Amino acid sequence: MATGIQKLKNGLLALFLKSNCPLCDRPADIEVCEYCQRQLLRCQLKTPSNLWQGELPVFVWGSYSGTLKQAIASLKYNNQPQLARPLGHWLGQAWLKSPAATQVKKLTVVPIPLHPTKLQQRGYNQAELVAQSFCQFTGYKEQPQGLERVRSTEAQFGLSVKEREQNLADAFVIDKRLAQHPPSAPVLLVDDIYTTGATVCSAAQAFRKAGIPVYGVVAIATSKK
Repeated sequence: MATGIQKLKNGLLALFLKSNCPLCDRPADIEVCEYCQRQLLRCQLKTPSNLWQGELPVFVWGSYSGTLKQAIASLKYNNQPQLARPLGHWLGQAWLKSPAATQVKKLTVVPIPLHPTKLQQRGYNQAELVAQSFCQFTGYKEQPQGLERVRSTEAQFGLSVKEREQNLADAFVIDKRLAQHPPSAPVLLVDDIYTTGATVCSAAQAFRKAGIPVYGVVAIATSKK
């Protein structure tokens, strides 16, 4: 009898502790419910290596639309940092299956930073959280403070390509400790959304000025077709 009562208590406790999905408010055992997980996986690109070319190649997991767009907005603006874990996990999973990952054994993962003022307002850097999950899956070494955003910039939305580039000119510097002791492996930049590439190009330039090679960029989503 006691065992049955204990099982009932444990069941009720588990039900009470079960959180709701931040995207649809359904009960969820993990970060998102099964329904939203299926919707997110439908946003995955069939060819994530399409942009892996040129001076700064980019690998992107999904299309910035639908449930993925909602998830990234919730991650950034609705105080839902836990969403970074599955997104970073899926990004790492897809990355390790790509030809780009097989061409190099080690990489130094550096997230695109927020300006200190925005970081204080938000309480966390979403790119850093994605990078943590990405590194947990891939086994790469992360340098979460490898890059600093020294200039507060305007919101990129609504700016032309040239205006974005001007907006981000000299916005980043590499960490002094990293400059004094450069990583032995090339840098892989991590961001949440890839649009025109102005942000990651500015970040890559900061490393290249210091003679540190940048292998490329990985991002959760892109609005590019």
